[in-house]
Amino acid sequence: MPGSPSIADAPVGSNENANITPNVPAPRQSAPSSGPARVLGVIPARWGSTRFPGKPLHRIAGKALVHHVWERCCECRQLDEVVVATDDERIAEVVREFGGQAVMTRADHVSGTDRIAEVIRKKPACSHVINIQGDEPLISPALIGRLARALKKDAELPMVTAANPLAAGAPEIDDPNVVKVVIDRNGRALYFSRSVIPHRRNGTEPDLVFYRHKGIYGFRRDFLLRFVRWKPSMLERVEGLEQLRAMENGAEIRVLLTDDDSPGVDTPEQAAILDRILAS
Repeated sequence: MPGSPSIADAPVGSNENANITPNVPAPRQSAPSSGPARVLGVIPARWGSTRFPGKPLHRIAGKALVHHVWERCCECRQLDEVVVATDDERIAEVVREFGGQAVMTRADHVSGTDRIAEVIRKKPACSHVINIQGDEPLISPALIGRLARALKKDAELPMVTAANPLAAGAPEIDDPNVVKVVIDRNGRALYFSRSVIPHRRNGTEPDLVFYRHKGIYGFRRDFLLRFVRWKPSMLERVEGLEQLRAMENGAEIRVLLTDDDSPGVDTPEQAAILDRILAS
């Protein structure tokens, strides 16, 4: 509604829509400083998706899916450089054709985070990295910028992500394919789960808001390189969620609230829906 404040307008780390009062953050270890902050945006793109092989090159509204994501990233002025990380020459060739920068990576990475870590090792000037999912053609450039600013503003912050509120009664609340997050009074993640969290044992709580985790992450360089050396943790294996590895090792994950609920592309049917949206 015009003139009304939105979640996206909230200050970095704000939880104003959760009806909670911020407290003084707990002390953290300082990160080493080595020159000005430089933020790298990385779009992981692999060919071998189980449900949707070749997804990054699937054409939506006349362009490859990865092209849409790259254009959104390039609209973000907080990113000093944008690259597509891939292990497939077909994807790299298309990226170069539309004027993007492709970085070839190993084919045996277990996750996109491992792929991003390989890229940042090749970019020694970059102090921070934002992992932008390669299947979100409507990702908000403003949201990407908020993550980058949060990292640059707080040199001690190891990791940042985002979440959007779900409407009361939304089917996503009970959908195990939709990851939920619970946030503390300082805007830090308490837990991520595919289950409904928090559990509504005592019926309806008027101030209760469910938050959907968005799959965008920002990392401080040294933390990311440490993270990928840790073995997958127990909760990570149980839930199938990488971010729980960071939490089980005591790392803070700041959660930025946003009203960006842009959908991703997991299936050809979802791609068809977005094709109609972007072509209109």
